Amino acid sequence: MLLKIENATTRFGGLVANDHINMEIEKGDIVGLIGPNGAGKSTIFKSIVGFNPLSEGRIFFKGQSLSGKMTHKICRLGITCTFQHAQLFTNISLEESVLMGAYCRKKTKAQARALALEMINFTGLAGREKLKISGLNMFERKKAELAAALATGPELLLLDELFAGLVPTEIQRMLDLIRRVHGELGITLFIVEHVLRVIMSLCTKIYVLEYGHVIAQGTPESVTQNPLVIKAYLGEDYDASRDIQS
Repeated sequence: MLLKIENATTRFGGLVANDHINMEIEKGDIVGLIGPNGAGKSTIFKSIVGFNPLSEGRIFFKGQSLSGKMTHKICRLGITCTFQHAQLFTNISLEESVLMGAYCRKKTKAQARALALEMINFTGLAGREKLKISGLNMFERKKAELAAALATGPELLLLDELFAGLVPTEIQRMLDLIRRVHGELGITLFIVEHVLRVIMSLCTKIYVLEYGHVIAQGTPESVTQNPLVIKAYLGEDYDASRDIQS
């Protein structure tokens, strides 16, 4: 088991954002996490990487408890997360941004720079290395954050709404890139996404959250037919055939 979440509960004062969540991810999986806004999806991601300590429960990565571990140490263990709004410093260059990720794995500047340039090229940003992040468009910024995340050498990559705000042609190009991340780099993926075309075409297993609870889990086909999921999130007019295998 690569990642195991046991009874994960996160409280913010009187608000229970996640309530006794149980999830499992095997090495090589592509797992989706969906649900309405405010369901607790980003909260569980932030708990995995150490931003939001659990109030109750435990999270294990390769059998090792993540409780009490700092974010940078969790990253070195092999877990990295991207965020809906790119978390990059806008006044430094693309190369410098990705270098910061590469130093997680490499000790010398030459080694880190080689890895950074490799990930910049992998994500299709070759030739943009010296541009400041502020000079990149939204699609390029998302790929830049992905490149920085990949440079940390993750075994498990959490993608929090990476596709948000992209136009259909960009969604397809990002889909192709994420398939390469999984297929060529061998990275296990855990994806929060509202673009259902992405979830349904990429994932073999999906968890559904509502009000901090897991209300369903299973294959895309089974989840989209679950009455609880239809009522809470998909709506009666959702047509899964539009998204599955797209």
